[in-house]
Amino acid sequence: MNRTIDWDGDAIAILDQTLLPGEERVLRLRNVEELAEAIRSLRVRGAPALGVAGALGVALAVREARHVRAEADRAAALLSATRPTAVNLSWGIELARAQASKGAGAVLRAALELVEADVRTNRAMAELGAGWVAENIATPTRVLTHCNTGALACVEIGTALGVIAESYRRGLIGEVLATETRPLLQGSRLTAWELKRLGIPFRLVADGAAPSVIARGEVGLVMVGADRIAANGDVANKVGTFPLALAASRAGVPFVVVAPESTRDEGTASGAEIRIEERDEAEVLGYAGVRVAPEGAHAMNPAFDITQAELVTAIISESRVTVRR
Repeated sequence: MNRTIDWDGDAIAILDQTLLPGEERVLRLRNVEELAEAIRSLRVRGAPALGVAGALGVALAVREARHVRAEADRAAALLSATRPTAVNLSWGIELARAQASKGAGAVLRAALELVEADVRTNRAMAELGAGWVAENIATPTRVLTHCNTGALACVEIGTALGVIAESYRRGLIGEVLATETRPLLQGSRLTAWELKRLGIPFRLVADGAAPSVIARGEVGLVMVGADRIAANGDVANKVGTFPLALAASRAGVPFVVVAPESTRDEGTASGAEIRIEERDEAEVLGYAGVRVAPEGAHAMNPAFDITQAELVTAIISESRVTVRR
C-alpha cells in the first residue's frame, strides 16, 4: 500500500500502524463504527491523516443512506468524539458533511478531493520547509524530531518528516535523532521504520534524554509537527514536545513546527483552551499486553502537551512561514 489511508472504491483502506514495524497489514473499513475504532486505537493516526479519515468516514456512512443529512450528522458525532485534540479530524468531517445536502455522491467527491489535496499540501510543505532550512540553518545539520510526522501521519510524504526527507535529499541534513515517543513508541516503531525506508541516517534517543542532548549542543534544529495551533501560536503536539521546546530555547537552537493550514484553529484563542486527550492508563502501565507496573499502580496518560508561542522559532505550512522568534 503506497498510502496510509485511501478509498478503494468500496471501503476505506488503511495501513494498520499498531502492527508496525513487524507487520504491514492493510485493513478495509466498511462502516463508520470500524473507522471510529481504528482512530481510537491509533490504527490510523496523525493530524492530516485524521482529517482525511473524518471526511472519508462521513462519505462511507452516507453511501447508501436514505436520509443523507441525518446519517452524515450521526457519523460526524461518532467520529468527532474519538480524538478531541487534533483539529484536523473535525475539519475533515465538516468539509464532507457540508456537501450532504447535495447527496452522497457530492460527499464522496469532497472526501476524495481532500485525499489528493493532502498529498499536494505535504509536497508544498516539504519544498517550502527545505528552503527555510537552507536559508536559516548551518548545514549539514543534525535534526531532532518527536513522535511520527511522516507519510504514516498523512496520506503521503508527511509534515515535519517530509521537510526532513527533502532537506536530506538536498544535502542539508546529515543525521536525524528520533525520540522513542512514549508510551506507545511512535518514534521507535514508526519514525524509525520510515527513516530506514527513506535511507536517511538516524539514531533513536529516549524521550528523557532528548532535552539534555539539545543542551549539550549536539542538535542544530528541532523540528516537530502539530495537532492544533491556536490563534496566538500556541502549539498542541504529542506529549513530550514542550520539554524539547524549553531545551531548544535555552540552548539557542531553532524549534520549528511544520503543519498544514488546516491545523490552525483561529477559533481557539490560546493553548489554554485546547482540550488535552487523556488516554487509557494501561498504555503507561504496560506495553504490548505485558504489565510492567505493579498491580494496584495507576497512571496519568495525557496524549498531548502545549508549547507556548514564544518558544517556537517558526511555523511552516504549505503556503507560508510564520516566524515567531
